[in-house]
Amino acid sequence: MTRTIAPRARTLVLLFVAAVGALLATAAPASAHAALTGSDPRQGAVVEQAPARVSLTFSESVSVDDDSLRVLDPKGGRVEDGAPVNLSGTTYGVALHSGLPDGTYTVTYQVVSADSHPVSGAFTFSIGAPSKTSVTAAGQGSGDGLVGRLYGLGRYVAYAGFAVLVGGAAFVLACWPRGSGVRAVQRLVVSGWLALTAATLAMLLLRGSYTGSGKVADVFDLELLGQVLQTKTGAALVSRLLLLAAAALFVAVLFGAYDKREDVERRDLTFGLAVGGTVVAAGLAATWAMAEHASVGLQPGIAMPADVVHLLAVAAWLGGLAALLVALAKAPADAPVDAAAVRRFSKVAFGSVIALVVTGGYQSWRQLGSWSAFTDTRYGQLLLAKIVLVAVLVGIAFFSRRWTARLAEAAPAVPRPRDREKAAASVAESESIGLTRAGGSKNTGTEGSGAAHAKGSEAAGDPRRAAQLARQRAAVDAARQKRERDADPHRFGLRRSVLAEAGVAVVLLAVTTVLTQTEPGRTEQEARAATSAAVDAAAGAGTVTLDMPFDTGGQDGKGVVRVEVDPARTGANDVHVYVEDPDGRAVDIPEVKLALTLEAKDIGPLPVAPDHITTGHWSASEVQIPMAGAWTVAATVRTSDVDQVTVSKNAQIG
Repeated sequence: MTRTIAPRARTLVLLFVAAVGALLATAAPASAHAALTGSDPRQGAVVEQAPARVSLTFSESVSVDDDSLRVLDPKGGRVEDGAPVNLSGTTYGVALHSGLPDGTYTVTYQVVSADSHPVSGAFTFSIGAPSKTSVTAAGQGSGDGLVGRLYGLGRYVAYAGFAVLVGGAAFVLACWPRGSGVRAVQRLVVSGWLALTAATLAMLLLRGSYTGSGKVADVFDLELLGQVLQTKTGAALVSRLLLLAAAALFVAVLFGAYDKREDVERRDLTFGLAVGGTVVAAGLAATWAMAEHASVGLQPGIAMPADVVHLLAVAAWLGGLAALLVALAKAPADAPVDAAAVRRFSKVAFGSVIALVVTGGYQSWRQLGSWSAFTDTRYGQLLLAKIVLVAVLVGIAFFSRRWTARLAEAAPAVPRPRDREKAAASVAESESIGLTRAGGSKNTGTEGSGAAHAKGSEAAGDPRRAAQLARQRAAVDAARQKRERDADPHRFGLRRSVLAEAGVAVVLLAVTTVLTQTEPGRTEQEARAATSAAVDAAAGAGTVTLDMPFDTGGQDGKGVVRVEVDPARTGANDVHVYVEDPDGRAVDIPEVKLALTLEAKDIGPLPVAPDHITTGHWSASEVQIPMAGAWTVAATVRTSDVDQVTVSKNAQIG
């Protein structure tokens, strides 16, 4: 067991940042945080006259540009007249060319929600009657391609880097000041800074293409970059880079001047570093709060500070956990992490959990709005998973505290004599082997030893042989230190417990990161309610009216047959037929009958024989339409014994 713990710890720590990205790289693209709640014309509507404009209503305010709303005719040509404008509140519209011909038109939209996420989609409506169209009714979907995946990966790495940077530095400053001189801890914190900086730069370059075309070629478009810098998200990313410059200075002082000070002198510097580090860490956390969920919706003035506290608590707990794991696995045997440092971290972790519970409870209420959202929305389901993981992590931490107590009660670990003898023998053997190889001698006994020493004197003047001996001594010394660390059963048990905590923490950070990319449950439920209301309203007033001129060729053979289908949805419908002469007067004719055909599904013709009600009016009730789609309504009109004609028109049912 002792031989496998350290490699596992090293692997976990080195991949702490990359693991989050790997875990989430296959996740679905970021869900839209603003939802389309209505449109005019509504989706699938058939209107008699061409509308002057198309308008869309979202669940929150969005940002639009000249290409955010597009309306395409059946051949794919654009028919907008001017740029999109904000009509009122969360409703946006674009004017259309006048005199548009009948047919099916496709509306595509791609906007940016107030919390920085791109929102795209498409729907169709028809003028006069539905027709064939060469346009695919799908959103532009810039967030679904390579650029979207790269941007998402950058977001994941940024969160993990922030946790490692802030949590690792806090662990050194607040829990284990001697750790400022441990190389492994220094590398961990610096790797967090590098990861966060690289991810922020990548997101800044990718942002324009991510919210626009989604093309890789646009990543280095300076004009797009200039537009990004003028947005809220661009300002947040630039602010993060400036704060990272200050964080670099903090890290340099922490692992430089601070490490070189004596214990008494450190106290004066500790206060200044604590204040400065807290300000920089809070500023970094604010760059997320000012541009994402917390900045929009309910109570942003409370939500943004709460989000900052939440992020800092996550970093102090999970990043500190990574630093503790490195300290337990890699700290030198002559300066191990002591029980007092572990106890101090336990207090920091406990305070972080309290802060997470308070701020997380508030965020849950704000983002969900109802208990049903826990199970009915993806955001709620992810939040439940996060709560379970936090409970598991707290449970493992309980056992870590028990190992800490035992470590404090136990006497300092002293290497056993046998281990010391083995280490000394290993050193002697290593040096002898190195000198023998260097001098080419294979003698044994007194003469061999004398020859080895003689060659050793020669090796002292050879830099390559000296370097070889130094590497061998370092390897033996590292093995000795590892044996001495593993000789303490309490420290070994604590390391296993912390390793388990770190494993759960990686998954917890992954779920937390996905939550920031998921549409809040409150928004999702509100969008569903608005869409349902719109569907119900449309169903209540969904009568489809078709006017079809006819000419049978005989005397008094001209007129108009009007067919009304109510409510024009699947299931039972009432069908009314009206016949008028060219002057608009109701007239009776010998016979009128209907047939319904859904060519796309090869259904029909379904015959309908309406009953004569009064002059020029026929009706049929409980007409069953089995499936939604573009149905062809054919009316056969007979004006005499020999004069008859069939006319037809398409109607969207359902």
